[in-house]
Amino acid sequence: MLRGLSSAGLGALESQEQLIRLAGKYGFQAVDLDAAALVRQYGAEGARALLAENGVVIGSIGLSVEWRTTEEAFLKGLEELSAVAASARELGCTRCCTYILPSTDHKTAHFMVLATRRLRTCAQILGAYGISLGLEFVGPHHLRTRWSNPFIWTVEETLDWISCIGEPNVGLLYDSYHWYTNGLNVNDIVKLSPDQIIHVHLNDAPDVPVEEALDNGRLYPGEGVIDLAGFLKALHEIGYRGPVTQEILSAETPAGTPEELAQRSKAGYDKVFSAAGLMA
Repeated sequence: MLRGLSSAGLGALESQEQLIRLAGKYGFQAVDLDAAALVRQYGAEGARALLAENGVVIGSIGLSVEWRTTEEAFLKGLEELSAVAASARELGCTRCCTYILPSTDHKTAHFMVLATRRLRTCAQILGAYGISLGLEFVGPHHLRTRWSNPFIWTVEETLDWISCIGEPNVGLLYDSYHWYTNGLNVNDIVKLSPDQIIHVHLNDAPDVPVEEALDNGRLYPGEGVIDLAGFLKALHEIGYRGPVTQEILSAETPAGTPEELAQRSKAGYDKVFSAAGLMA
């Protein structure tokens, strides 16, 4: 598996270049970032050289299309998706991800119909560039009632939805925090196949009742109560070898410079990967 970094957890980064350089310096092998912006800034050749110089690849890009709101917003974003996908592919990126909120103010059935069509369209466009689409189920309990109507927040529901979307390049973004807040264990991972998982996020949870774990209350790997060693071992056991990217969502910007936070991230990864028996 590839150790990955995102900007979430590194504080006040100056640029995507700083993220790339910090990742390389501290032994990470992948970064999640905006590939299209990187190409606009450096050109495809320059961006590839920057990544190669630091020994990292792009783990995933975010889905740039707004599929959750109006049809107008969706169509506007869709106009640019081919260009975004082309930039990502120029840099060797093969993953794009988006999250699914567990409740909505829309009527659930109608929203499901619209969202299925929209994500299917996105998947078809991404697929033309050899890019897979990962859907992230979101587990924290407080978000299940944040909006008026319940939607999707479990692995089973998400897999059923992926089946309905019906495109071969759609799978899961599997996040350790959402695994934990859904009350899952390693057995829920080992029954999956690696082709069902597009991307992985790694983070930890505070020692509070699981029902009280907030989406923006995450900790660095190895600093909380999630069985991250078991999580990583189970992913490795089923044959997942893609990026495992840190994503620390917090209510306040973490204290420390990006350099210090990258060091903290490395220490956390060393701890949990070692506990899983997966040190390089």
